[in-house]
Amino acid sequence: MLITLEGLDGAGKSTCLEALRESETLGDAVFTREPTDTWYGEAVDRSIADPDADPLAELFLYTADHAAHLADTVWPALEQGRVVVSDRYSDSRYAYQGVSLAGRFDEPVEFVREVHQPWTRPPDATIYLDVDPETAAERSGATNKFETAEYLARVRENYERLVAADPDRFVRVDATRDVAAVRSEVLEHVETLLDS
Repeated sequence: MLITLEGLDGAGKSTCLEALRESETLGDAVFTREPTDTWYGEAVDRSIADPDADPLAELFLYTADHAAHLADTVWPALEQGRVVVSDRYSDSRYAYQGVSLAGRFDEPVEFVREVHQPWTRPPDATIYLDVDPETAAERSGATNKFETAEYLARVRENYERLVAADPDRFVRVDATRDVAAVRSEVLEHVETLLDS
């Protein structure tokens, strides 16, 4: 099973990943993230830090990182019958790059999805940590071009479109609450997913 954690910057994805990692429930699960810590992920990080990076080129850096992540981590773990939990995955690209490419394509989210569709591995379940853009920007520190409240508001709209299009896959968690409550609810949802 492939479970992903999605949401705006500052929603608490990394914190929840650590809570799941500490849980005995998930046994030998593989915990991972995108961007990865490979040289592909480093290229993505460099692009994020560059306010003038071309959005289309940036998309393909993210896509290359995703392809390597699948080949090196996700597919091997799934083939071994292990659970994979990823902090960010393809939905982040649909939501975020769907905003950055808005001036290039009539339907940018669909364009990004079409780029991935022939070869990606869709998640079996996605925990969506929902938080308002202002809180997200404040928590993340607005340290890069993707973390402003204005940008995140548009990203959240894209996430809402993704949730509406695939409601059976997404589990919404109110991430505006205190950390302990959010971590506890995420753990409960993941345990329920594994039991089913």
